[in-house]
Amino acid sequence: MLTSGRNQVAQREDGRVTRRKLLNAACEVFAQKGYKGAKVADICKQAGANVASVNYYFGDKVSLYKEAWQYALQNMAEPTFSELTAGSPHDLLRKYIQTMIQHFASKDRLGQFSRLYLMELVNPTGLIKDAWQEMIEPQRRILHDIIRAIIGPGAGELSILFCELSIVNQCRALVTIKNTDLQYMLGQPLCAELIERLVRHIADFSLAGIKAVGKGTA
Repeated sequence: MLTSGRNQVAQREDGRVTRRKLLNAACEVFAQKGYKGAKVADICKQAGANVASVNYYFGDKVSLYKEAWQYALQNMAEPTFSELTAGSPHDLLRKYIQTMIQHFASKDRLGQFSRLYLMELVNPTGLIKDAWQEMIEPQRRILHDIIRAIIGPGAGELSILFCELSIVNQCRALVTIKNTDLQYMLGQPLCAELIERLVRHIADFSLAGIKAVGKGTA
């Protein structure tokens, strides 16, 4: 009986370890390929688990995706955009863009979550409404308020969303375009100084575009 009890404990611990490995792998694969592009087989291979383990521990790919989001949220202890409170709208936009690129390019949990968020933003699944409302929408509203302040009176919601889409698409280039392709396009190796110059360019370009939108609504 004692031996049987120890075996059961060991099996439960093995199960927890396998489940955690699957969640870690799922976060990474979903962040790289999005929900549609990610394959259960790839997740299991990265986790070193049997293909049937996803069904055993989560039921299906949909449930795995939902739990991966919750897991990513729980493990992301870094601050997000909520600290961007002081400064002019122009300065806040620059800080927001710099923070977004830093998040996307980060190699830690924050970077993983930011890429996971990016994939859901550009290819919405509708599977994580609760997590989206809890975590993402407040961050988006910060950017919306900054854009609204720059455009000024008469800023339409659709114009604000268009501006947001333009900013996000510029920032995600560092994630979605291969480094070798970026280096080819820019004609020089990527380095911290070049990325900082790119951040400034995106901020200047976005600011000019938002101001132009504001003139169009005047």
